[in-house]
Amino acid sequence: MKLSFHRTDAPDDNSIWQRFIEGDVNAFEQLMSIHFQGLFHYGSKFSRDREFVKDAIQDLFLILWEKRQNLGRDVAVKPYLMASLRRLMHRSQSARFPMLDISGDSREANFEIAFSVEQDYIEHESTIALASKLKHLLDQLPTRQKEVIYLKFFQEMDRSQISEIMDISPQTVSNLLQIAIKQLKNYWGVTLPIFFLMHLFI
Repeated sequence: MKLSFHRTDAPDDNSIWQRFIEGDVNAFEQLMSIHFQGLFHYGSKFSRDREFVKDAIQDLFLILWEKRQNLGRDVAVKPYLMASLRRLMHRSQSARFPMLDISGDSREANFEIAFSVEQDYIEHESTIALASKLKHLLDQLPTRQKEVIYLKFFQEMDRSQISEIMDISPQTVSNLLQIAIKQLKNYWGVTLPIFFLMHLFI
């Protein structure tokens, strides 16, 4: 699937991207500084090896720098970087473990998306218990459903951006999201508090 992200970034982000592809080293450093932490959080959903994730992000930016003259100028920077990191990590994981079958759905099974609760910022025990329950329910979802939930509610991506990041159709995104939310609601038994609790997760 060809990436064709529509621009949704802040003007500063777009300006930095323009200067980056024109060869501005300061813009390159700014771009990496702004997006490294977010990319690290996303990459960590696929691998617990922190050094592997960091290396993948660094490799990604080096590749982009080398190929900057061929990059599109009119892209949404954040989803573009996330999609690029996702593909790079899959390829790197395949190279590290060549005997594994990473085609199709089996590829997804080799990666784990784990949500965690930032308890230092939660004052009331009842809220901690609520967040922990939601975390447990999220961890029970299949990998692709968890990723759709993460991109939709935790990264605030729209359906089109998610479809291009995950390399699936927009309709598949909608289906996965509907199934995941329905399953969570069935387990919860009441109105799902995901919108209220999503800021408690990293």
